[in-house]
Amino acid sequence: MLKQFLIVSFAALAHAERPNLIFILTDDQRQDSLPLYGNTFVKTPHLDALAAESITFDNASVTSAICTPSRASYFSGQYERRHGINFNSGTAMSPAAWEKCYPIQLRESGYFTGYIGKNHLPVGAHGYQTGLIEKSFDYWFAGHGHIFFYPKDRHKIFQSAQADTQIEIIAEGSENFLSGDAFIEGAHSFLSSRDRSRPFALSLALNLPHSAGTRTMEMRPSDDALYRTTYRDQLASLPLPKTYLAKADIKSPKLPPDLLHTSFRQEGYNFVDSPDTNRERMLRQYQTITGIDRIVGRLRAKLAELKVADNTVIIFTSDHGLLLGDHGLGGKALNYEPCLAVPLIIHDPRITNARREKALVQSIDIAPTLLDYAGATIPPSMQGSSLKPLIEGKVEKVRRFAFAENLWSTVFGNPRIESIRGPRFKYIRYFKNSRERWQSPTKNSSYQVSPAEAAAYRTSLDASIKGEEPVYQELFDLKNDPLELANLVADPAHQKTLKKMRQQCRAHVSLARGDYRKPPASIRLKE
Repeated sequence: MLKQFLIVSFAALAHAERPNLIFILTDDQRQDSLPLYGNTFVKTPHLDALAAESITFDNASVTSAICTPSRASYFSGQYERRHGINFNSGTAMSPAAWEKCYPIQLRESGYFTGYIGKNHLPVGAHGYQTGLIEKSFDYWFAGHGHIFFYPKDRHKIFQSAQADTQIEIIAEGSENFLSGDAFIEGAHSFLSSRDRSRPFALSLALNLPHSAGTRTMEMRPSDDALYRTTYRDQLASLPLPKTYLAKADIKSPKLPPDLLHTSFRQEGYNFVDSPDTNRERMLRQYQTITGIDRIVGRLRAKLAELKVADNTVIIFTSDHGLLLGDHGLGGKALNYEPCLAVPLIIHDPRITNARREKALVQSIDIAPTLLDYAGATIPPSMQGSSLKPLIEGKVEKVRRFAFAENLWSTVFGNPRIESIRGPRFKYIRYFKNSRERWQSPTKNSSYQVSPAEAAAYRTSLDASIKGEEPVYQELFDLKNDPLELANLVADPAHQKTLKKMRQQCRAHVSLARGDYRKPPASIRLKE
């Protein structure tokens, strides 16, 4: 049971000292989708301006490149191997584990909290039907699962918005939250006007540029021109990824067929198969990214209007990236850079030395960073590190190696993966895939988990720690081969590096698991 929340007596006194917090999380957004990271096609003037006054991280990555486990990691500050939540886990986050996540910790420390957009983390015994996560925020204006491009078509909570498209609805809700107004009286029982005596913490979670949103764009007459015409005159010249390979041109698959068969793409991402369909989807992604950029502009304008911009920290990032035909692959979950690398901008208006930061940082660092800015205690359960000392120039790095994993191996045939990345080299190891589980990739597309699948997931949490050996390995020199083209595993000149990276990977698996003899802080959903 969650504690009854009381406004602590020190909240008003501490308001002047503690910053307001805004955390913006996009969906399926590659790092290189922004001009900040070299994209010359899409336009994002507001993010460009924000970055010019912020710390922009060049080596930010997620620990799990899949929506739900990644979002659980952002909330909890834990690796997936510790929180144990994925589509094939048969689990939801327990109330006890949820209490240690950053939204609850911020609210208990006196912040007025809001959540707007998409929630993709089940919490409580009945998951999304429990109703617990909604009550955890002072202001809740969100839908569970995908909210698609036209949220009103599927989620009643958004009916009160004036806008019809996702980005504009989220922007509208955000401005109402900041203004201190309930959205519309009677719209939903979890909307309340902001208590201006308390600092606020607003979480915005987009369902874009994810394909659930971009594939449902209809170019309705009522849509903003951005979503109907922008960039369309440049469609034929839209640059594809540097390693793009059409399905018909695949001669030698990036991974062995026993691990990942290119005929069985993740459902919904086969648009990468041909240049034309890939460009169409990328164009829609860029339209929505420019739309998301507008949210940033509107937020900053509202903060300035309310005279709180000088005391509001803004964090902008994504839940993971996406393969857009890179190496002939589509979708997420793999541990190549297009999946793991994400944009990350942290704006602290009190910091005057805006810069590019090269340190290795990860998604699990965001929760402790938010709590550190709030002056709240960081729970021992959080495995990430606060980035505040790094931003303030007090430390030069928070880790030597970045660990990532994929444990989602039962739906579309993605192999189980563990990887470790250092300043220069990256090592990836793969474990035996079960062919019969991925020959019918649409069979489990609704993510209904059988007892056998849930059991297999639980076994996978400890398998490599207990001695399971990988069946395939890759080693890349990211300094000289940033596109991950040349596998150096068999190169005699890199055997010492390979040995070192193997050792680091093994050590980080155990580190990520914590005390692996204890069950993760999650609960089984009813079958």
